[in-house]
Amino acid sequence: MTKQLALTDSETLANKNEIFMKVIVTGSLGNIGKPLAKELVEKGHTVTVISSKPEKQKDIEALGATAAIGSLSDVDFLVSTFTGADAVFAMVPPNFTVPDHREYYRRIGSNYAQAIQQSGVKRVVHLSSWGAHLDKGTGFIVGSHDVEGILNELRDVAITHLRAGYIYYNLYNYVDMIKGLGFIGANYGGDGKIAMVAPIDIAAVATEELATPATGKQVRYVASDEHTANETAHILGTAIGKPDLKWVIFTDEQMQDGMENKGVSAHIVANFVELGASIHSGALRQDYDLHKPIAMGKVKLEDFASEFAAAFKKG
Repeated sequence: MTKQLALTDSETLANKNEIFMKVIVTGSLGNIGKPLAKELVEKGHTVTVISSKPEKQKDIEALGATAAIGSLSDVDFLVSTFTGADAVFAMVPPNFTVPDHREYYRRIGSNYAQAIQQSGVKRVVHLSSWGAHLDKGTGFIVGSHDVEGILNELRDVAITHLRAGYIYYNLYNYVDMIKGLGFIGANYGGDGKIAMVAPIDIAAVATEELATPATGKQVRYVASDEHTANETAHILGTAIGKPDLKWVIFTDEQMQDGMENKGVSAHIVANFVELGASIHSGALRQDYDLHKPIAMGKVKLEDFASEFAAAFKKG
């Protein structure tokens, strides 16, 4: 015998007013794509996740979503996948193997724009980055600036650019440095505050935006917490049993030499150095400071620090 759950009048009305959509999620089951797809499915939306890896199909389907296996470089594939969708979450997956990072972003951004136009999609949420208001001097982030511009050329499409802050998982890059040198070092730091964000908080805001009727082109900043580099070192250090952990500021030349000595490709080094310099000068966060999120995300740096500690001990 099936048990019937009684609904209050307000709950019944809410269910009647709820709109379920067909949503396309790019970025496969990455740090953002997975929690986003999961949350959208749980809210009753029909979700298709694009992935270039056939082996991801089972994991995508296990979430209750449909897998679309193909390449973001294939416009025909994108048009076919986007057709009939109510909304698209568009992100450019990081790719450090390409020699021209900016060209890569422009190419994928143009493919998205063409597919959106040809498929008739009217709602897009684009994962961008803080600092995307600048057209130069931000390293990899210039690519996000370019994609914003490309998508903004679309007519009759409502677009929200989610400018995410410094994603927590980038801090994992310092595990080996802490173990080998006993400190965190970069060509930025000190007491300038860094807007940080957890992938799950980005997913929550993306879910909200995808379900929100909109017109025109908008920018929304996404952050979970703000801390200086010195505070960040202390919080992470405390979590790993090194409360005196320091954040050392390198010169651009020291940063470049250190990365090159590790065999990092010259174009990647140049982008990282430029990005770090823009953080250190404060240029990257100028527009963020003028348009801060009304509400910060739920995952604070102290919460992430426990995950960092687990990775530190394991690594």
